[in-house]
Amino acid sequence: MPSALLDRRLVVVTGKGGVGKSSVAAALAVLAARAGKRVLVCEVNAQERVAPLLGAPPAGPTVRAARPGLHTVDVTPAEAMREYGLMILRFRAVYEAVFENRLVRHFLRVVPSLGELVMLGKILHEARAEVRGRPRWDLVVLDAPSTGHCVQLLRVPGAMLGTVPPGPLRSDALWMRDWLVDPARTALALVTLPEEMPVTEAIELDAALRAQVGLAPAALVVNAMPPARFSAAEAARLPGLADGPPPLGPAARAGRLQAVRAEASAREAARARAALDLPTTLLPLLASPTFGAPEVERLADVLGAPGPGEPAWLAPAAPGRAP
Repeated sequence: MPSALLDRRLVVVTGKGGVGKSSVAAALAVLAARAGKRVLVCEVNAQERVAPLLGAPPAGPTVRAARPGLHTVDVTPAEAMREYGLMILRFRAVYEAVFENRLVRHFLRVVPSLGELVMLGKILHEARAEVRGRPRWDLVVLDAPSTGHCVQLLRVPGAMLGTVPPGPLRSDALWMRDWLVDPARTALALVTLPEEMPVTEAIELDAALRAQVGLAPAALVVNAMPPARFSAAEAARLPGLADGPPPLGPAARAGRLQAVRAEASAREAARARAALDLPTTLLPLLASPTFGAPEVERLADVLGAPGPGEPAWLAPAAPGRAP
């Protein structure tokens, strides 16, 4: 399943804030780069996370290599507007005369959703760009904003089609909408933690994406899954050992807490699978005091080749449903 996901030209990674979607986006990019793909990771007007996670400095609004085969960029409204203006007007002097005009800049600032449209246009332009007959990037990974902001960003082209008269802006909105909803080109991965609120929000996000964008998520990633260290019989013995003297008593209490958390996480992961009916991977909770390039590599290992006993990409729990 990861290889099928990475065969698309654009993979959108989103979920509730704090669930680790930037880590998952970085791990997917590393996995693709290992396979020899040329990869670009786009963040959207944010404090950059992906490049530092890979041990590289932030790229800013200019595409920059984070490691061989893997580049990053932070797409901002101002830089995206500049590139869009240059693409339309062709000449820098004409662009500066038009787009840098004070009255024009004021007008552009008040056009609803124009900033989101040009940022999304920049990302999609990178995804479809070709150089000498081959894609500039084999894969573009979009580390998208969280939940509601992601829906707002992705629905802009469709919303523009209902409000903008025929012309260049409408034409751009049309091809952007078509790219986003084409499952052969675009895939979306939902990321969640195995906890009640993130799972509930992932279920709501899935419904909003289908209803408001026309985009059916292609995969579910349950991040930071604690391991099930105890069998049912072992877990049942832990409470009786918890009042014992050290070191057995404290170890039993810690084990009891871990068993309870693992059980609750398994329950939430099962709820997410049942509700979302998507190919699913469970990423392990990593016992590390910091999170950086080694941890991203570990997540990429799990995404690419789950080992014995590790959760693998799971088939949908039931026959697929229509978007």
